Amino acid sequence: MLQSLQITVQGKVQGVFYRATAKDVADQFGIKGWVKNLPDNNVEIRATAPEELLQKLIDWCKQGPPKARVEEVIVEELSLEEFNAFRIIR
Repeated sequence: MLQSLQITVQGKVQGVFYRATAKDVADQFGIKGWVKNLPDNNVEIRATAPEELLQKLIDWCKQGPPKARVEEVIVEELSLEEFNAFRIIR
């Protein structure tokens, strides 16, 4: 069953290829949605996929790419959102 989540990642997550790597991970798992930088230096992800795949994305978000220092990952369940692909919003 598909589920949609908003994931906010806090810490040193901008300027460390977090968005590009998140897109690679999402594409690998077949997750659809988007990722963008926020003005407060956090990263926001909207994602739709089966629950077990979203959990894999959340697990990755807690680590992030090698140069990231993730302090907190906040996950909120959303009403189902449909996306055609996973993209980076600039």
